[in-house]
Amino acid sequence: MKTTLVWFRQDLRLRDNPAWEGALGRGAPAVPVYIHAPGEAGEWAPGAARRWWLHHALEDLGAQLAEEGLRLVLRCGESAGTLMRLLEETGADAVYWNRCYEPFRIQHDGRIKNRLKEAGIEAWSGNASLLREPWEVATGSGGPYKVYTPYARACARTTDPEPVTGRGEEARPPEQWPRSQSLEDLGLLPDTPWDDGLRSFWNPTREGGLGRLGAFIKNRMPSYADDRDIPGEDGTSRLSPYLHTGQIGPREVVAALRRHPEGRGRETFYRELVWREFAYHVLYHFPDTLERPLQLKFDHFPWRREAGDLRAWRKGQTGYPIVDAGMRQLWRTGWMHNRVRMVVASFLVKHLLHSWRDGERWFRDTLVDADLASNTLGWQWAGGCGADAAPYFRVFNPITQGEKFDPEGSYTRTYVPELKNVPDRYLFKPWELPASVQEAVGCVIGRDYPEPIIEHKAGRERALEAFASIKEGR
Repeated sequence: MKTTLVWFRQDLRLRDNPAWEGALGRGAPAVPVYIHAPGEAGEWAPGAARRWWLHHALEDLGAQLAEEGLRLVLRCGESAGTLMRLLEETGADAVYWNRCYEPFRIQHDGRIKNRLKEAGIEAWSGNASLLREPWEVATGSGGPYKVYTPYARACARTTDPEPVTGRGEEARPPEQWPRSQSLEDLGLLPDTPWDDGLRSFWNPTREGGLGRLGAFIKNRMPSYADDRDIPGEDGTSRLSPYLHTGQIGPREVVAALRRHPEGRGRETFYRELVWREFAYHVLYHFPDTLERPLQLKFDHFPWRREAGDLRAWRKGQTGYPIVDAGMRQLWRTGWMHNRVRMVVASFLVKHLLHSWRDGERWFRDTLVDADLASNTLGWQWAGGCGADAAPYFRVFNPITQGEKFDPEGSYTRTYVPELKNVPDRYLFKPWELPASVQEAVGCVIGRDYPEPIIEHKAGRERALEAFASIKEGR
């Protein structure tokens, strides 16, 4: 039996990993490899925050492999050619990997699999990322779902899979290891050290993800149904970057949930996992949604292109405290609370009339959990133009959203310290604070904190007028 190449991608773990377990099951030496080929993703290549996470996840995978007496071989370059060279260097007769579901990866993987088979190489792919393959859930007519609730009902009629377990085979190293580039050669870390906030906020290792999962289930899940909307509370799982890089798998998460008593918190959190599955279902069946709205009438929406507005939104300088807090949390930590994600997204596409694609691009570059399927679905949801989208005429009020979900202002004051002394009643509308009080609390609007970029009522009316124009075909 010859050597097996195991091609790691978004499955950076050794447990519950079908490709890894399958390779070990062959009883042959295994060579784990990661190929850095950002050019193959085109404009959807990982952003800066995701590259930071990837660096540390690969470092951690290397440590996991070292405990098994193995190494992680790193290469930069085009995937197909790199794999063929590694086959020659190692004498391997098989390549095992787990599937990715972005449209460009599906096409690329198909070509690689055909090339390997033509060369007489066994090519095997499995599922490490999802509970159900995107094609496994279908409507009564056999088509894809566009609405979450019936999709979730269809999923509920099936049984969630158990984590993949090994058969007890030990990993065997090759007689000679192929050359590996260094992790630094991949160039994933920033040249300018802006990542202090990320390092203090995250433990980007499998151990960190499992610890987060265990602590969430034990301490937070019972109240998750209520706490998940309060950004000042640590009430969400924050598992998304670990799931995206595959440091933990959804089967492992569900197995952990099963060990906890049923309740509203568990049910609500499980629905979030299914929402993630729905995102992949939609992207797989409607790959054009990466660039075009699922509801094609929005192709004619009169989006604005105001660079100043977009820059103010990105920097958290809109004059709306809950929006600015979210955008600054994103920049500092590479993550944003989900409730606030909805608020900032609504503000961009409705108050400012910027395309959902402008927001998707920024999130893709700054989120450590910038999952292409979830990011696309979420932004089209916010823009009212995608699957199961919120109606476009639903415009979040950034003032009342702050008052309702951050009533004590702890979240907002953490990320917008200019407002730390502003009284609670004015916190989310500081422009109404009397001028004399502004001086007294050290927050003069227009000097210490910006005036609102647009008045809420005017922004809402402008958004509704723009929506009416596509309904009427103007």
